[in-house]
Amino acid sequence: MNEQQIEELFRREEDNPRIWLRVASERLSLLRYVFLVQIEDGIPDADQRACLEYADAVLIGWPEQDSQEVGDLDPDQLETVHRHILTMEQRVPEFRKEEREGKIAELCSSLVFITQCVAEVRRVYQPGFALPTYAEIHRVVQEEWNADMERIDPEKADPSAAEIKQEARTEARQEAEEAQREEGE
Repeated sequence: MNEQQIEELFRREEDNPRIWLRVASERLSLLRYVFLVQIEDGIPDADQRACLEYADAVLIGWPEQDSQEVGDLDPDQLETVHRHILTMEQRVPEFRKEEREGKIAELCSSLVFITQCVAEVRRVYQPGFALPTYAEIHRVVQEEWNADMERIDPEKADPSAAEIKQEARTEARQEAEEAQREEGE
């Protein structure tokens, strides 16, 4: 949708402000799928995995428009939603261009940006709903990616003596804590 179409829809749906919840989720679902199709032939890297997991985290448990979990918006909140929808839609042409050109890294960045807009829309409608940030998800995914890569090529995962000692201390501490828990039961 272009800015004029969004403005028209905002005027037409003035009595139905919860429609933007659906618009945001459907747009993100569609773009997530487009991204997934673009990367399906290869093995997604950590950034691509994090991008998909972030979109999934924002979409999981998405409420219906008439749900009691969804708050009614005051004019300022509706203006905030309006701003995020416009920002999201302004990025879509760039996303489409990146898709046509096969620019996966840029496509990934655009999807993260769009997901952030959708997350902000959701936060307005569901202020109590906890949503992770992209940075949080990326950190976890990067750790998983690194662990996967170590299993694939363990020679590259050459820990230092200090790291081995630290790991041994950690394991010993965890075993001692577990033994104490068992004694206390």
